[in-house]
Amino acid sequence: MGFAHPQNPKSAPIISTQLVKHEIYSFTMKDIDGKDTSLAQYRGKVVLLVNVASKCGLTPQYEGLEQLYLKYKDRGFAILGFPANNFMGQEPGTDEEIKNFCSLKYNVTFPMFSKISVKGDDMHPLYKYLTDKATNPEFGGDIKWNFNKFLVGKDGRIIARFEPQVKPESEPVGQAIEKALR
Repeated sequence: MGFAHPQNPKSAPIISTQLVKHEIYSFTMKDIDGKDTSLAQYRGKVVLLVNVASKCGLTPQYEGLEQLYLKYKDRGFAILGFPANNFMGQEPGTDEEIKNFCSLKYNVTFPMFSKISVKGDDMHPLYKYLTDKATNPEFGGDIKWNFNKFLVGKDGRIIARFEPQVKPESEPVGQAIEKALR
């Protein structure tokens, strides 16, 4: 939306300089070690973003996520794990504890990020973007639980969403990744 110049209200509208984020590449996140990481480094890749937790009934999905990552990473695919403690306190640990858990229990090698909030008043801007029905009408909506998955195409736009119960190694996830990698 534009607005008129303050000294000449009848002048032509000035376009707001605030950019609308249409892709994940505009976000910079803290990785699990606390380093700033621009998601722009994933430009041109197919990316699966997952909110994860270490003490959830779905935590074994880490195994399927790692298998998926190893299967497709050499074809331009990445998984980004975002620990979140939004659901019944199922991710209570520090970033260091989460990193150790993922490494030791599930041999996770895909990129993990610092713990964030994926819902509520303190929701991280990345998840505001992912869940906003205005910017993401087809796949927007609240995160219902741990291990919600957003598939992002090579152009940075969301192309699929999988609810927590959908296992990473399931046929719908594999088919969507295969199609996006073509």
